[in-house]
Amino acid sequence: MNLNIIGYATYLVLTTIIIIKVGKVCYQNGNIYVAQLLPEHLDLCHKTNQILLVGYYLLNLGYCAMTLISWEQLYSFQQLIEVIAVKSATIIGTIALMHYFNIFILTKYIQKLI
Repeated sequence: MNLNIIGYATYLVLTTIIIIKVGKVCYQNGNIYVAQLLPEHLDLCHKTNQILLVGYYLLNLGYCAMTLISWEQLYSFQQLIEVIAVKSATIIGTIALMHYFNIFILTKYIQKLI
């Protein structure tokens, strides 16, 4: 039995939930960091943070969809769970690296302003 369709659906639902949750948390807490860049233009900072959120969603959801083409045929539930776990861990690791890279860049930029 080919379990790829079940795997695709499970993987996309799981990663979409993770991406949306992380995006909301970063968006809500990111306003503080973005506001430090231009403290006299808070409305511009809020709109910039919204654009960053949209870019985050597009990049990560697009990457998740693109990874579906690299899946091999799944014939057992063990393979299904392993592939979903590895692919989800890759997405989570990528999100974490992007987050820390963005914080590093913002911190360096803010330090130059001070």
